[in-house]
Amino acid sequence: METLLADKEEITWYLACRAEDVPADGGACVLINGHQIAIYNFARRGEWYATDNECPHRQQMALSRGMIGSQGDEPKVACPFHKKTFSLQTGQCLNDDGYQIMTFPVKVTNGMVYIGVE
Repeated sequence: METLLADKEEITWYLACRAEDVPADGGACVLINGHQIAIYNFARRGEWYATDNECPHRQQMALSRGMIGSQGDEPKVACPFHKKTFSLQTGQCLNDDGYQIMTFPVKVTNGMVYIGVE
């Protein structure tokens, strides 16, 4: 665990998993401080993302199993149950303004994935 300051807010970096534990162009779920966080390896874009694992539409812990893709230039994940889609950058629901999820910074260092939590 490492603590850094970013934009005047303190971020603590938690070791989540090995990079190889998250499938290319897919997701996995980790538990950090009692909170389920979905991690996505968007290999086609060469990018990593992390969000809440809970879809706020029906309160199901399923987003890590959702399909990732793009809507224009916006990376997104679709809930596997009811197809609500969320921006992986902002957490905003792209097909229903009534929902939003939390997003978290991700860094990959020496093959290990870290999630930043404020």
